[in-house]
Amino acid sequence: MKQRITVSKASITETKLQLEVSETLTGLIPTGQILVDSDQYSFIYLMEAEEDYTYIVLPELTWSVLKSGLDQSLPVSLIGPDQEVELVQFYDELDYIISNIKGNSNYGKEMVVKVEEIF
Repeated sequence: MKQRITVSKASITETKLQLEVSETLTGLIPTGQILVDSDQYSFIYLMEAEEDYTYIVLPELTWSVLKSGLDQSLPVSLIGPDQEVELVQFYDELDYIISNIKGNSNYGKEMVVKVEEIF
């Protein structure tokens, strides 16, 4: 099973969108890809590990901050206890995923409604 790291806090500073996690980020490399977990109402940013992927889970409670960061085009940083990593192509992917979800019942009615309410 893939490792899942859930973002516990999202905030915006003057210069960036910060996504905070409690797990170590050592050895994780940003891929620039975002997936959707419509069962858990989450976006998933993929990070490469040595031989597998790690899922950075962006639950619904972070979405309003993601929307603000998207509107301002701020760089996105994933912050763990050991380091900070910039998440490349974050907004391009997020914007693409959101445009696919809107009005698309393949993601489930509830997911579509939640995304359309915030984004």
